[in-house]
Amino acid sequence: MSKIVFPSLNLEFNISKIAFKIGSADVYWYAVLIVSGIVLSLFLMGFTKKKYGIKYEDFLEIFIYVLIGGLLGARLFYVLFNLEYYLQNLNQIFNIQSGGLAIYGGIISGAIIAYIACKIKNLKFFNLADFVVPYLALSQGIGRIGNFINQEAYGVETTNFFRMGIETEYGYMEVHPCFLYEMIGCFAIFIILKLLQNRQKYEGEIFGFYLLFYGIIRFFVELLRVDSLTFGKIKVSCIISIILVFLGISLYIKNMICRKKSDKVNEK
Repeated sequence: MSKIVFPSLNLEFNISKIAFKIGSADVYWYAVLIVSGIVLSLFLMGFTKKKYGIKYEDFLEIFIYVLIGGLLGARLFYVLFNLEYYLQNLNQIFNIQSGGLAIYGGIISGAIIAYIACKIKNLKFFNLADFVVPYLALSQGIGRIGNFINQEAYGVETTNFFRMGIETEYGYMEVHPCFLYEMIGCFAIFIILKLLQNRQKYEGEIFGFYLLFYGIIRFFVELLRVDSLTFGKIKVSCIISIILVFLGISLYIKNMICRKKSDKVNEK
């Protein structure tokens, strides 16, 4: 059991990382929450598929490839930036029960696999991405609850109102609940993107806003985190966040240019 407190809110949690057992095997809350986020997203996607003209059978086939590739990519990304430890503990490389997935690794590998699958199936990648990314944000938000249970993805010490008290190897500390900041941000992105889908005019529009919004949120969360993956002294996720923001703005500018050209054609 882990004890987690929110002093200002007068909340205290005593949480086990293990949700339940199947025989002698432990099933962790982290895995349960990831699966729950995926299942809920798949259910909600069924109400949106008609708008994007995507056959659900095609989507599910691509989804399976993306899910497997995304999980492998997320783990590989995490292992690569903790390579010294894993070279000395090879038996831990595939031990993901209590954490160790880098979301950016999953997003990058998943996007590459989805792009290749769309080429093979003659589907439009941006159309698929517009359809998926609101639910990706929702799943990310649910997954962050797993970080809370695992007592990971927290930030530097703080005295702010939302501070979280945990026991660390250095003793009791009150820290930024970075998982909470990102969870709220991801749920907000989900709501905003769903609203934007109702007014969407161009392919890639929703995808671009996801890149922009998530990149901004993740950048500032990473500045606070103490367990960020680094390359030297550089926080890798901060660099990737900046790239996502740049790509999101680029897609927005591209859409604005296309919109102006379309308006001029309609005026003639």
